[in-house]
Amino acid sequence: MEQIRIIVGLGNPGREYTETRHNVGFMVLDKLASALGAEWKADKARKGEFAAAPGVLLVKPQTFMNSSGECVGPVMRYFKFTPEQVLVIYDDISFPVGTLRLRAAGSAGGHNGMKSLIAHLGSEHFPRLRVGIGVPGQKSMVGHVLGKFSPDERPLLDEALAKSTEAALTVMREGFQAAANRFNIKKEKKPKKKQETEESAPEAAPETGAEDTPVA
Repeated sequence: MEQIRIIVGLGNPGREYTETRHNVGFMVLDKLASALGAEWKADKARKGEFAAAPGVLLVKPQTFMNSSGECVGPVMRYFKFTPEQVLVIYDDISFPVGTLRLRAAGSAGGHNGMKSLIAHLGSEHFPRLRVGIGVPGQKSMVGHVLGKFSPDERPLLDEALAKSTEAALTVMREGFQAAANRFNIKKEKKPKKKQETEESAPEAAPETGAEDTPVA
């Protein structure tokens, strides 16, 4: 996989959305910018906020979630990068709060921000880091993603933000596969059936970060 040159965090602009679940991507990008010593600058013409660090450009689209690609696509083409060089960090309702997953490519999985990115990048083949925000439960989908984390969830969220920042730095410095191997939780091996003997039981295939990455 090519070296990452752009890291995008998805979210909605505006103070009222700052601490909402849908803005986890922005939260990680803020921590990443701090870790890299990069300062945010708004660019209305390019519809985003940008922070430049050695070898990488951090991007927070200011278009609202559903139109995120309108910012990222033109920036990618301006610098003549490919989709494979764009890492996207965003929220995922498929995973509990505190969980993160790296995936090399794939569909939008129902996420409107990702639908926009896929449309404007012209490809599904770009890496992504998904941060769990918990399942909606009895709440509506919109109410859940635009709601805030509960006090009980905050420690898990803080841990996930710290791990996500470290994972993004690992992708930058060591490559995507190294990060996936380190941060994706491995599947548990199924116990052998009683009737299987050591001679007849098939040998389990080794697990890798790519295999462990769940499908959206």
